[in-house]
Amino acid sequence: MTFLPEGRIGFRPASKSELQRAMEEKRVCEGVALLCDRERNLIVDLGAMRGVITRAEGGWSPGGDVKDIAVISRVGKEVCFTVRGFAKDVGGDEYALLSRREAMKMCAERYLPNLRPGDVIDARVTRPDSFGAFADIGCGIVGLMPIDAISVSRISHPSERFAAGQDIRAVVSSVEDGRVTLSHRELLGTWEENAARFEAGQTVAGIVRSVERYGVFVELAPNLAGLAEPEGGVSPGDRVSVYIKSVIPEKMKVKLVFIDRLPRVEPPRGFNYPDVTHISRWRYSPPGCAKVIESVFE
Repeated sequence: MTFLPEGRIGFRPASKSELQRAMEEKRVCEGVALLCDRERNLIVDLGAMRGVITRAEGGWSPGGDVKDIAVISRVGKEVCFTVRGFAKDVGGDEYALLSRREAMKMCAERYLPNLRPGDVIDARVTRPDSFGAFADIGCGIVGLMPIDAISVSRISHPSERFAAGQDIRAVVSSVEDGRVTLSHRELLGTWEENAARFEAGQTVAGIVRSVERYGVFVELAPNLAGLAEPEGGVSPGDRVSVYIKSVIPEKMKVKLVFIDRLPRVEPPRGFNYPDVTHISRWRYSPPGCAKVIESVFE
């Protein structure tokens, strides 16, 4: 059974009969959390009536401790839940009793144990952090993607590649004690696949990723960077134009010549992912290259 990230689950019960059926089938639903009250209860828009996720039912984690921020941060966003029953408030208005905790626990028990290293799954970025990106892999359960697993081309912060709320594909690196580690670089193409888009004699735009004593690394694609000769006045993140002097597969190198600085623009957020559901082994390096960069999942 597959469990999708919050916001992609899709089923939104719009009547009491649909809510009752979802309760009987123990189906995972979702709706938008309108507010969080003083008792940390989430109020969910269900159309026909309001839904209430009490603080105790607001989340689940392998360690058992769910912080308040995990509940209040759902306000204004989609939230997953199961329907536990119905009740009436002091004014006699009926509302639905919902549980995000139960939906997350179902995902942890029925989906996570079936994941294997190398599986390619849907995910939604929840928070880029300095050491990596957190992503919802199902019903609000979050996996961590270390920064060096995001792409082969090095970045200083995951926000240079991802934005919160962005839908991506990810590779499962490991599953240990209910905690999932993810990777992404294996879905962005090998050195040869990326280098095939460029050839010597072209002038192209790129992004400065690193300034070293011996030269400037310029990213041409998320999984491909080239080296230009030292150039003063440029910094990581700068957008530049470069002339491609040579492409050398046996050394996995692209030699560049700096041409000009360009205005900064918002980086593209979309990726063209391969149509695969599992990767056993992925080799980035071209055949015959002495340096080997690869990922082995099985």
